[in-house]
Amino acid sequence: MTSQPNPTKTGTGDPGSGLQAGLKNRHLSMIAIGGVIGAGLFVGSSSGIATAGPGILLSYALVGTLVVLVMRMLGEMSAANPSSGSFSAHADRALGRWAGFSIGWLYWFFWVVVLAVEATAGAAILEGWIPAVPQWAWALIVMVVLTATNLVSVGSYGEFEFWFAGIKVVAIAAFIVVGGLAVFGVLPGVEADKAGLSNLTGHGGFLPNGPGAILTGVLLVVFSFMGSEIATLAAGESEDPQRAVTKSTNSIIWRIAVFYLGSILVVVSLLPWNDPAIKEDGSYVAALDSLGIAHAGEIMNFIVLTSVLSCLNSGLYTASRMAFSLGQRGDAPKAFARTTANGVPRTAILVSVVFGFVAVFFNYKFPDSVFLFLVNSSGAVALFVWLVICFSQLRMRKIIQAESPEKLVVKMWLYPYLTWAAAALIVFVLGYMLTDTEHNGRETVLLSLMVAAVVLVIAVVRQRTGAGRPAAAVAEAAPAEPADKVTTG
Repeated sequence: MTSQPNPTKTGTGDPGSGLQAGLKNRHLSMIAIGGVIGAGLFVGSSSGIATAGPGILLSYALVGTLVVLVMRMLGEMSAANPSSGSFSAHADRALGRWAGFSIGWLYWFFWVVVLAVEATAGAAILEGWIPAVPQWAWALIVMVVLTATNLVSVGSYGEFEFWFAGIKVVAIAAFIVVGGLAVFGVLPGVEADKAGLSNLTGHGGFLPNGPGAILTGVLLVVFSFMGSEIATLAAGESEDPQRAVTKSTNSIIWRIAVFYLGSILVVVSLLPWNDPAIKEDGSYVAALDSLGIAHAGEIMNFIVLTSVLSCLNSGLYTASRMAFSLGQRGDAPKAFARTTANGVPRTAILVSVVFGFVAVFFNYKFPDSVFLFLVNSSGAVALFVWLVICFSQLRMRKIIQAESPEKLVVKMWLYPYLTWAAAALIVFVLGYMLTDTEHNGRETVLLSLMVAAVVLVIAVVRQRTGAGRPAAAVAEAAPAEPADKVTTG
């Protein structure tokens, strides 16, 4: 294994001394909670409801179960060895340098494309409020402000994310409470004539478009879960990484159950699944409108903007920390692993945001060609990451048990059977996407596989030539390395 520098105060605070423990427990708690609530939940759920009807609940439950299993595996590895590289560092140790290199760069690529998508979405909302400022200028302003917060310190990132995630959590919790009261007819002053649990079965049944629509729904909702793993990367910069990872891993079940299944259940109970307003206005706006809540659209725009800013903030943080970890391991330029006196990987942040700006430019200049290629070619990365986590955990469990079994404070359930089941489900979803031409599933998988193949070839060539990594690090990369040579980076 490559010996990983400890990300929590590895030096005296001088430039280049490494990441520092600047995230507080409240930051980590809110990052973990807010990480599962992406903007995709608010803006993407309407197409899923239109496709699967109330049966979209089964789609969310299926993907949610998969995410819980994958995060349990990641939690097991990260609690034993917290690292800013998270699953990339674990793959490096368990499967080989080629795996850590490939999945690390693919994940970085995914998030710099997300930066452009979210910056454009946020700019569109802001331009609607203040049209005097053009959309491209709003995108620039948003990117610059959040880049500045990430450059100051990890604590400033944590503080911003604490409030962004807090607004999302409060908003969706309020939506569930208010909507739930309306469904049961006990909300004072509201006449919700369409509301009721009868909407779950009263308009063509629970599966109006047949059981196959559940799988199609899976394709539409699976990517809204990306971000659940951010807490394991951020834990490396907390005061107690092991405790932070354990807490976020153990709480993911109720987070997904409440925020995803709970809120979608409220939506499809407040309105018939085929109500035109769901597709025209968006599922949450339509639900709020059905309750007669004034300015429902603007309220939801504010919440979506908060989610977009949260995603941008975390995306920049995540991309830079993955680049930092790659730099540490010799799989990226050494400059990526240098930090300021505040423990900020400035070069990694700036390089990530530059690529984000380039992607934003492509979005405005070549939206239907270059940018569409970027989006589609990164679309299946989430599933690739989850698959690599599965195979890494199968190997890492044996390594940890052999070297330091006391570090297994989080254990994957029914190992190795549930791990193999999760891997099989991911492969099945990828295979099913290849049959999907209506929602660009086939194109997304094929382009993502093409990009992954290119990165993999580079990784294999680098591994065989020993490029980038010091000889000592290559020698230490053997899976059977003694425990006393491993640090908990």
